Amino acid sequence: MLGNRSFPNASELLGSGRGAPGAPEPHVGALVGGILLMATVLAGNALVCVSVAAERALQTPTNFFIVSLAAADLLLALLVLPLFVYSEYQGGVWALSTVLCDALMTMDVMLCTASIFNLCAISVDRFIAVSVPLNYSRQQLGRRQLVLIGIVWGLAFAVASPVLFGLNDVPGRNPAVCQLESQNYIVYSSVCSFFLPCPLMLILYCAMFRRLRTWEEARRAKLRRSMCPGAARRPSRPPQPWPRRRFPGPEPEGPGPAGYSSHGPIQTVSHPPQTQPLPQALPSAGPPRKRAKITGRERKAMRVLPVVVGAFLVCWTPFFVVHVTRALCPTCPMPQRLVSIVTWLGYVNSALNPVIYTVFNTEFRSFFRRVLGLLC
Repeated sequence: MLGNRSFPNASELLGSGRGAPGAPEPHVGALVGGILLMATVLAGNALVCVSVAAERALQTPTNFFIVSLAAADLLLALLVLPLFVYSEYQGGVWALSTVLCDALMTMDVMLCTASIFNLCAISVDRFIAVSVPLNYSRQQLGRRQLVLIGIVWGLAFAVASPVLFGLNDVPGRNPAVCQLESQNYIVYSSVCSFFLPCPLMLILYCAMFRRLRTWEEARRAKLRRSMCPGAARRPSRPPQPWPRRRFPGPEPEGPGPAGYSSHGPIQTVSHPPQTQPLPQALPSAGPPRKRAKITGRERKAMRVLPVVVGAFLVCWTPFFVVHVTRALCPTCPMPQRLVSIVTWLGYVNSALNPVIYTVFNTEFRSFFRRVLGLLC
């Protein structure tokens, strides 16, 4: 999802310690592991994008944000991981140009930020959908989702653009080390891309699922009341008498010839039965309450979000903590192996999301099985 060694100075692992120009031995294990990771990220996230595009049941507002998240992972596997793995294979020495290093840092920061902001945008969109009384659009991809996705990628580029526009062009720069040169930018980008949006995202998710739980409890209570014998029923319609024939004039006073009364012939007028109008629903005490139209499919797609967010935080929190600590305290001892582990852990998160969708979403799992069945 995000290749963020650049972000909070994770890229120092490419050039510090074992990355010094001492020509360290190539790391074959890093090369093999990197190739496997890239293949997994590409295959899994491409399958996610194809499944949402091809399966109508998966075309929910939540899943379109999931596609944006998968697109960030695909770009990571195509643009960031190959250069990162190459540098790891070289023992951390950057043997390419500084211009390419700056482009790598920019893409790394932007894709990491886009992934975090995509998760945050999902929380904003779903919170609006369950909290604001509005007529939620039935279109598969509404204007609000398009706007949020555009804002996500625009802000991600804005956070990363200082690197592209010369932030790393400092005097005495070591060309064998690909890293962020500004400690202030490391802290700034970490706060903007992780430490601010993550608490906001968690608060919105908690509020959203609390509201959904309230709705579910109200729905179950209403269902129980409808099944109870003493449940309130609609007022029944009073029985209507069958329309009778009407006779003008008084009733006959005594016997007489058939069809005659003492006042003359009886005129019988037959009227067809008049249809009684159906009773109208009783007016409610107040104006009808509007509520967001969250379908069952959307609820099912939303249930996987806590797992996605949890996996993201587990994989990326150590990375940001380690590298912000290095930026704020350059003299603090930080084992290079720890820096490498937390960086790889962040990259591995890009391969986890398709696995999470397969395990926790039956519709994704069904589509993946069909595709794999065609391929095997």
